[in-house]
Amino acid sequence: MKQTCIICCLSIFCLVLVFLNGAIQSFFYPMDYKTEIEEISKEYSLDGALIASVINVESGFNEKAISNKGAVGIMQVMPSTAKWIAQRNKIDYDEKMLCNPSYNIQIGSIYLSYLINYFNDEKLGICAYNAGQGNVSNWLKTGEYSKDGKTLEVIPFKETRDYLAKVNKNYYYYKNRYK
Repeated sequence: MKQTCIICCLSIFCLVLVFLNGAIQSFFYPMDYKTEIEEISKEYSLDGALIASVINVESGFNEKAISNKGAVGIMQVMPSTAKWIAQRNKIDYDEKMLCNPSYNIQIGSIYLSYLINYFNDEKLGICAYNAGQGNVSNWLKTGEYSKDGKTLEVIPFKETRDYLAKVNKNYYYYKNRYK
């Protein structure tokens, strides 16, 4: 009888752990806008898991987010960058639309894709999404940060180092959900 009770308690404990694990993962790794992310990822040849990772790090899927530097929406796009991306890709631009998650994901994803292609490197593209294309270009020209002008041995901004680490951490979770 005592063994049966112990087995029963362990079973209940395991079920509670499974439930809590799912709840914790849902809290830290939301899956909002999955359909939009999947469509946009196909259209712009980006990994949906990467888009979701950037969104989670940038805003935690908060479409109303506005940074202290003026970045707007779910992917935290600067209005001037969004306008440039929209003009470059013949997309209608209205700054108010940056609060629309689908539009913001589209603009942010096009920009991320542009940066990855520009640097021909996903890591550098992610760094540039955070620190700016100009900063990453300058880092590559500096022997202190890059020996070959194509890869970074050192990311001088702590914020960008932390950002890249967070995006990568998120990516390993999301890649199993965007197949």
